[in-house]
Amino acid sequence: MIGRMHHVVLDCPDPDTLAAFYSAMLGLPVTYRDDDWVVVAASDTSSGLAFQRAPGNQRPTWPDPAVSQQVHLDIMVDDVAEAGPRVLALGAVRLDVDVYADPAGHPFCLIPRPGWAMPISDTGPVSDTVPVSDTGPIGASGE
Repeated sequence: MIGRMHHVVLDCPDPDTLAAFYSAMLGLPVTYRDDDWVVVAASDTSSGLAFQRAPGNQRPTWPDPAVSQQVHLDIMVDDVAEAGPRVLALGAVRLDVDVYADPAGHPFCLIPRPGWAMPISDTGPVSDTVPVSDTGPIGASGE
């Protein structure tokens, strides 16, 4: 092994807005925030999703290849039919059957939880009370 994944980083015009969307959808807190970088993770010492301000970032146009999807996430859920309206209420847009776009336009798929995975527990809305690191995660400068 050469390394370990630190964060999956999504470029976006507004990191705070996109982090709030994924925090609510995944039930994970915001663990780090500065003007251009926000992290959503289980804790401030774990890997997660990071959102990096990218001025001029072009919204993906999937399925039209004019602006590629750039990245997409598969979000496992217990009940796809029940999860769809919930992500729409958070600000997602439906693109296709079980395919949505986050508020910055990144496509993501809702996939049924495989039998080997533990059930997803709905603990309700997540609070933003996890202490935010003063120094930030490694790579918070966009590296």
